[in-house]
Amino acid sequence: MPVIKCDSVYKIFGTNAKKMLENAGDRVDAKVFQEAGCIVGVNNASFEVSKGEMLVVMGLSGSGKSTLLRCISRLTDATAGKIFIDGEDLLSLNEKKLIEIRRNKMGMVFQSFALLPHKTVLENIAFPLQIKGLKTQDSINKSMEMVELVGLKGRENYFPRELSGGQQQRVGIARSLAVEPDIWFLDEPFSALDPLIRKEMQDEFLRLQGVLNKTILFVTHDFDEALRLADRIAIMKDGIIEQLDTPANIVLNPATEYVRKFTEEVPREKVLKIESVMDPINELEQLSDLKVSKDALIETVAEKILNQEKPVAVIDSNNKTIGVIHTSKVIHVLFGGKAGKEKKS
Repeated sequence: MPVIKCDSVYKIFGTNAKKMLENAGDRVDAKVFQEAGCIVGVNNASFEVSKGEMLVVMGLSGSGKSTLLRCISRLTDATAGKIFIDGEDLLSLNEKKLIEIRRNKMGMVFQSFALLPHKTVLENIAFPLQIKGLKTQDSINKSMEMVELVGLKGRENYFPRELSGGQQQRVGIARSLAVEPDIWFLDEPFSALDPLIRKEMQDEFLRLQGVLNKTILFVTHDFDEALRLADRIAIMKDGIIEQLDTPANIVLNPATEYVRKFTEEVPREKVLKIESVMDPINELEQLSDLKVSKDALIETVAEKILNQEKPVAVIDSNNKTIGVIHTSKVIHVLFGGKAGKEKKS
């Protein structure tokens, strides 16, 4: 069962939104609605997110990506459609049950850090735990674990004004993780940071996800960030999901002209995994001592592979050799030729 399921979700802003949607059926024309004084935020979104998956929703300003996230977390009520969290119909829940799900299942991080200025790092992280009714000492102990997890040990007694932007965002991330959410909603969490700190936070985020394996809905306007973080990417335009697929398939096989414009400058080694270009094992072939993961992006291991005189073993998560990679394949991806469509896992 998927953790998140959206079925024909619409969000239309305006006084006549519901009536217009009923009359339009499944053919919602944003221009027609706009002329009638309605704005289409999300237009017939249907998809699922599996346990432990990171779905990045990407689009330019006004594309509907943040509105979609707000609908799924029910910070905004959808105009029509169904949204399920662990099989439970979110739109049918009363306020009490909704608050319970938000407190116990959902964590949220937004662009603005929203830290309490008069509280220390530790107190900021402990705050939602204390609201849940955890005893003060228990909340402090749990918060200290989160401080260490996000790399802020030694700064737990600092106030927000004494921290850099990146450190403040780490506090926001730690605070959202303290309640141990199953689902993590992040809306442009790194967009206010300068490029170097942003890259650092992306690395940190990937490390945390490797440890915690959360189900994540991550919103960004930055295509490079989407490629770097996502298991799958949903690209939105005017409230419509133009394409939802793996980063590699979006780059190699864009579904629309709009998607192609995002992808045309992206080097293939940024999105292709070693698994997609490896060869079968040949028992007669001598291999290098180097081993690379099947999930490694070619960009991250290309130099090491090209420095080897012999083919390199490709291993799975259990350290078992499942294939080999030849330097010729890496050169082919880096410098020419068409790469094949990413293998489905």
